[in-house]
Amino acid sequence: QVHVVESGGGLVQAGGSLRLSCAASGPAFSFNAMGWHRQVPGKQRELVAAITSGGRTNYADSVKGRFTISRDNAKNTVYLQMNSLKPEDTAVYYCNAVSAHGDYWGQGTQVTVSS
Repeated sequence: QVHVVESGGGLVQAGGSLRLSCAASGPAFSFNAMGWHRQVPGKQRELVAAITSGGRTNYADSVKGRFTISRDNAKNTVYLQMNSLKPEDTAVYYCNAVSAHGDYWGQGTQVTVSS
């Protein structure tokens, strides 16, 4: 059974920074892609950033230049460095890990940016 666990959320003032971490554990198979999505009440979950096992990245336009995604393949861990945070970045952030065996999600971590 695969477990995906996020950490690092919290409350920060606008302009501040946070770093999210996500570790996927379970059977010994690799994750082709790992990424972060976010959701606010009443809206659809949206992609924030994703990274392949080869290091190719993809970002939402709203976070380009402010957020950086990285991963440690050996540890099946992905990170999201969030700088210059804005109130509109407030959401629950979910980690996603995709393998040939399935698509796995964490429980989410709350990020709140105060103005």
